[in-house]
Amino acid sequence: MWQPLDVRENAVPGGGAAPPSTFSLGLRLAGAGVHLYTALGSVLGFWIVIAAFEGEVVTALWLGLATLWIDGTDGMLARRFRVKETIPWFDGARMDDIVDYLTYVFAPIVLLWTTDRLPDGPTGWIVAALPLLASCYQFCRVDAKTSDHFFLGFPSYWNVVAFYAIVLDVGPTGVAISLAVLTVLVFVPVRYVYPSQTTLLRGLNLALAGMWLVTYAVLLAQYPDPNPVVVALSLGYLVYYVGLSVYLTVAARLRSRQAGEALG
Repeated sequence: MWQPLDVRENAVPGGGAAPPSTFSLGLRLAGAGVHLYTALGSVLGFWIVIAAFEGEVVTALWLGLATLWIDGTDGMLARRFRVKETIPWFDGARMDDIVDYLTYVFAPIVLLWTTDRLPDGPTGWIVAALPLLASCYQFCRVDAKTSDHFFLGFPSYWNVVAFYAIVLDVGPTGVAISLAVLTVLVFVPVRYVYPSQTTLLRGLNLALAGMWLVTYAVLLAQYPDPNPVVVALSLGYLVYYVGLSVYLTVAARLRSRQAGEALG
């Protein structure tokens, strides 16, 4: 999410990037503000954990929605204010990964644990460890985000899993099976759409992702009695997202195979 825009103003002779001092103080402060905006996700992640242990489940999920909003908008702001050029010594991508692990992985698993959505005893400990370990692996893969803007393998949406487990009142067995299956899918090289970056159908994907965020808020407002129509709309987006991702993965492999056969 932290690739800068391809801009040519302020370029130094020879085509290199301009030094930070050539940018206005306002632009540099805006870039620092974007980094702070991203970093706020870590605070929200901490608050989710606190809310989980205090039994404030709805509060934890509202905070989770706030982290989704930040993660969905900070990359756009980073490109708008050219943070990689104005503050080149600060690795925003690394911070983004740290915050994402806290808010997409660690805090949601804590929430599942404190709401008794995991099996009792050692089985629950093992089930909780699966996404934590799998996401450690995924977050450290250099190709976890491909050059053409896809996620490789299930993109650690454990916060989404926790949301549905609570809102739809899924029991420990169902949650355990879901976590186990999705952990395996972390290692399966399906190319999942990156809604804000994947160029194909980007406008539609962003619109549908926005609609899904609205359904998240509505279902949370209706908790513990979600409207079946809203549930259907919310789950319908997931079906679309997974279906499109699988279709594009298969299509890309077929094109690659056909190209190889043509060269052969």
